[in-house]
Amino acid sequence: MNFQLRPALTLFAVLSLLTGLAYPLAVTGIAQFAFPDQANGSLITRDDKLIGSDLIGQAFGDPKHFWGRPSATSPMPYNASGSSGSNLGPSSPALADAVEARIASLRAADPTNIAPVPVDLVTASASGLDPHISRAAADYQAARVARERGLPVAAVQALIEQHSEAALLGFIGEPRVHVLRLNLALTTAVR
Repeated sequence: MNFQLRPALTLFAVLSLLTGLAYPLAVTGIAQFAFPDQANGSLITRDDKLIGSDLIGQAFGDPKHFWGRPSATSPMPYNASGSSGSNLGPSSPALADAVEARIASLRAADPTNIAPVPVDLVTASASGLDPHISRAAADYQAARVARERGLPVAAVQALIEQHSEAALLGFIGEPRVHVLRLNLALTTAVR
């Protein structure tokens, strides 16, 4: 029995060092060298102050800002440690009620807007953390944001155009807008 214990403990120690120390250090070093922004959380800063991340949405409720997709995390929206979908199917009465309430809220915030509400403004993404909205969702909100900020609608639409991202590889998904970056550009435009 003793003749098996020593090699087993030696193998355990070697593999622990390799997989628990050497491999994580190597991967971290390579990531810091090859992809430093992504390895550090794709953080967005302004005036040396942390504003957010490129990868995680933020809750905006002020009508002067563009609003993102609803977050499925609770009790705090866009909580990365609570990332998950709502698990509500298309026939769920709870989902239908939530969508109706969100539509009513959007209509109340901008009663003159009679355009159809884009689906991504009333449904959460799979992770509940999506920082993007569709171009249609940004365009839907442009008049409200322009009115609230005292800007011409054309100026707000120009900012939407400047901050639009193409579909991945040109054909996967649809053009989208990063909500936090667009709101930061709006803040800069009215300074």
